[in-house]
Amino acid sequence: MSVLIIVLIVALLFIWAYKIYARKLEDLWQIDPKKSTPAFAKYDSVDYIPAKNWLVLFGHHFSSIAGAGPIIGPVIAVMLWGWLPALVWVVVGTIFIGGVHDFGSLITSVREGGSSVADITQQVISRRAKILFSLFVWLALIMVIAVFAYLCADTFVKEPKIVLPSLGLIPVAILVGYLLYHKGAGSVLTTILGLLFLVNLIFWGNTLPINGSLNLWLLVLLVYCYFASILPVNILLQPRDYLSSFLLFFGVAAGYLGLLLSRPVINMPAYRNFNTSQGYLWPMLFVTVACGAISGFHALIASGTSSKQIANERHAKKIGYGGMVTEGMVAVLAILATAVLFKRGENFGAILKSHTPIPIFAEGYGLISRKILANYGAFIAITILNAFILTTLDTATRISRYLTEELFRVKNRYFSTLIIVILSAALAFSGKWNKIWPVFGASNQLVAALALFVLSCWLLSRKKTAKFTLAPAFFMFITTVAALLIQAVNYFRQKDAALFIASVFLLVLAGFLVYEVSKVMKLCLPAGRQGVSRRRTA
Repeated sequence: MSVLIIVLIVALLFIWAYKIYARKLEDLWQIDPKKSTPAFAKYDSVDYIPAKNWLVLFGHHFSSIAGAGPIIGPVIAVMLWGWLPALVWVVVGTIFIGGVHDFGSLITSVREGGSSVADITQQVISRRAKILFSLFVWLALIMVIAVFAYLCADTFVKEPKIVLPSLGLIPVAILVGYLLYHKGAGSVLTTILGLLFLVNLIFWGNTLPINGSLNLWLLVLLVYCYFASILPVNILLQPRDYLSSFLLFFGVAAGYLGLLLSRPVINMPAYRNFNTSQGYLWPMLFVTVACGAISGFHALIASGTSSKQIANERHAKKIGYGGMVTEGMVAVLAILATAVLFKRGENFGAILKSHTPIPIFAEGYGLISRKILANYGAFIAITILNAFILTTLDTATRISRYLTEELFRVKNRYFSTLIIVILSAALAFSGKWNKIWPVFGASNQLVAALALFVLSCWLLSRKKTAKFTLAPAFFMFITTVAALLIQAVNYFRQKDAALFIASVFLLVLAGFLVYEVSKVMKLCLPAGRQGVSRRRTA
């Protein structure tokens, strides 16, 4: 099948989603450009700071939500179940679930003064629900920091050429932030200057590899996480993520342009098996492909950092829904890069066992971008991936600090961040993170389902229809619970006590929170129907 036809169909669907479907969401939340946002109302020069312009915030938000997720998950799904199921889930999930989840989390947090999803849980459900939800998210974020720090450090060891562009971007970002916010320099010229530095870093990194041990790079990355969390957001976090986003924009543009020029034909089977070594297509594909379709981590970003920086409500669609659509395009590119790499009859399961998703994507990306990037495609792909792992690290650390302050009443940001870094370091250096990581995909989607339930309760409490959020919430909840049940049974049979206990804990958490949600729904649904009726009568 021609790749160009697939790209055209996906592009038309995403354009329709952004122009038409997202507009319905704006109407539902009644976007008001005249309302003051928390960035101005709660300005504190550390966390609540209005972004210089919406593009700067889009860069931070998109870099933070993307990470390596929209590439790793889709590559695994293509190899196990085929490229067509993965593609359909990414497109449908992005439009009707992920985009709603991200936009809703962002604008609801803005309306609640920049409160996190956890805080909003207390307002619309109960304090008990908030505490349990926050504690679960807090533990999950510590695991994310540990795992991504380890993966990034491991990549530095195996690909020393990417060390200089990855770490060298930090002082460049500080310079860009200083020029933008303290010297009042123009955004265009400052961005160009930052990108010129970035291009030079990539060039010099390719010629001057920096070698180091795994433990050394782990230490360096965790120290970076500490300072990225405590420094004012416009000094390091925001400009670093902003500049990093251009890397991905360039990579995605080069990938799609490469597809246009090379016009490859997909020979890989569109559909492989319903039952694979990783489980059934439903529900396992839907928790394997998280970022790129829907991810609970996005709600933490949208309500954790982005809502505190957005300068105008009219930017919510661009940043929230637009960011999700852009990530969907990244996931589609990962699917196509993998699909054109292999042919019918190959042992895809064996290939996936012997190769991790990142080199598979890098090889496929190098193939489709050869007419644009010559033989540098694979190197650029890994550089881009690593830059986005770093953005996930710094943002996750900052959000973990917020949760630490909320949960344990630790108001000193230096101390609360130190707690997070020490716990993440202990898990990363121990190597035990890989014991519990297999349940992260399901836990991430469980966060997404719960966030959608919270948004539904918030809308119903204000006598608005919840049809855009409630249907996706039930779908994600049922799917995630089914995946957790399958995993729990498998871990019990394998006598893996740690993973079995983790799966059961998540199931208990899901049951408790949905019970709390159901009590709120019984009170709110009649009011919600009356609210809808009044609007229709009017």
